[in-house]
Amino acid sequence: MTLDAQSNNFIALADVALHNEDLQHAIGEGTRTAYYRRLDTMFAHSDEHGEFMRQQAAEAKRRALRNLPDLLELAERNLKANGFKVEWAEDAAQANQLVLDIARRHQVQSVAKSKSMLTEELGTNDVLEAAGLRVVETDLGEYIIQLAGETPSHIVGPVMHKTKAEIRDVFVRELGMTPTDNAEEMVAFARKMLREDFLNADMGISGGNFLIAETGSIGLVMNEGNGRMCTSLPRVHVALIGIEKIVDTVEDYATLTQVLPSSSTGQKMTVYTNILNGPARADEADGPEHAYVILVDNGRSDIYATKYAEALSCIRCGACQNACPVYRTMGGHAYGWVYGGPIGAVLTPLFVGLENATPLPHASSLCGSCKQVCPVDIDLPRMLLDLRWDLVREGESKAGWDMAMKLWAVGMTSPTRFSLGGKAARAGQAIMGEYMPGPLGNWSKHRDFPDFAPKPFRQLWGSRRHRPVKERAPTLNPSPPQSPASRGKHPTKREGLK
Repeated sequence: MTLDAQSNNFIALADVALHNEDLQHAIGEGTRTAYYRRLDTMFAHSDEHGEFMRQQAAEAKRRALRNLPDLLELAERNLKANGFKVEWAEDAAQANQLVLDIARRHQVQSVAKSKSMLTEELGTNDVLEAAGLRVVETDLGEYIIQLAGETPSHIVGPVMHKTKAEIRDVFVRELGMTPTDNAEEMVAFARKMLREDFLNADMGISGGNFLIAETGSIGLVMNEGNGRMCTSLPRVHVALIGIEKIVDTVEDYATLTQVLPSSSTGQKMTVYTNILNGPARADEADGPEHAYVILVDNGRSDIYATKYAEALSCIRCGACQNACPVYRTMGGHAYGWVYGGPIGAVLTPLFVGLENATPLPHASSLCGSCKQVCPVDIDLPRMLLDLRWDLVREGESKAGWDMAMKLWAVGMTSPTRFSLGGKAARAGQAIMGEYMPGPLGNWSKHRDFPDFAPKPFRQLWGSRRHRPVKERAPTLNPSPPQSPASRGKHPTKREGLK
């Protein structure tokens, strides 16, 4: 497993992001657009239909996780029957070594890569490039950030943090493109450059959105068609797939390939939806001569054995990122590793160790939007709370925070101390006015601090209890409802049943 996470620097990285106006604009526009497109598509027929789809997709993933060991063995048998060579990798080092061994076996010099978050997690590009291979990311967003020497900031839109002008400057600087602000011209230029890489690649590397156990097939969804080029043009194809990507049946796959594009890009279906069934057959002109599937664990089995196993249901749609108010203000790089947003705040501590990502469980307002938009209904807020408890239990929380919570508990467990605390707070606010000291100042610098009530609820309630009954507020229903007979009507059959 790669442990180069910078997640403990979350607060410093977030501060940098918050002062980058271009990033603020790019991330804000990108996430806002994706969020509303999801609403339009996911609930196009009705709210009920959209929710039923979510729950059906959730059950498909839960059922697959419940039967994970058996389904993986079934998938292996069917993959081999289809002509795939199947390998298993326990961690990142083993997975990357397998890819490198395959490349050497087939005398590979150049590699065309389809978009894959797993290979980002494994650091596959660095390993192959260190061995002298030329590796080209062919997804347009991944291609841009590879040229810029950066990492993805979003699960679906890896270059979401960049403006059009910044992308133009990357193409001019790295590829010698004639300067232009026309997006179509920039895309056409990139397409021309990538075409040569597709045609000259000895090996194609892809991920796998889904692995269908029933048929031994790999499901891929994409909009640019680059994944199809990577898996069919080179003579060798290697698919690196996390073991959690397994689904039971084609019917489950059909459900998930509907909620994935709806949740990620607001499409009913992606432009390309492919099912791969092995290398080219003897009577087929197209397709790779050799096809490999590497099933990767890299910490997933450890998560599977915990209360966080539900996180493995994630289908990498990015919807939680688009909905999260924290992510929408700073983007993905502040999270310090491969996965950003709410799902990253859960997965990163589980993958790299809680001690290496202590701020992330707190990088949430717990508003619940992430669970509301998740196409497989993962309870991310609950897991964030559980991780916060794990931080305390493992002694990873800050001493000052622990002391503050203990003092808070002292005040909250005594009516007398609670009352004195309220009086002190009201008196302090009257003296300080709009300015608040310490951490509270971070709030009052940008918004008004709510006024404390002149009288606490306990005092108001006590006063009400001692007031005469006739002075108390009237009830909402001062007199009982009249029966049909008292209104001069005979009860109908329906009324009689009520």
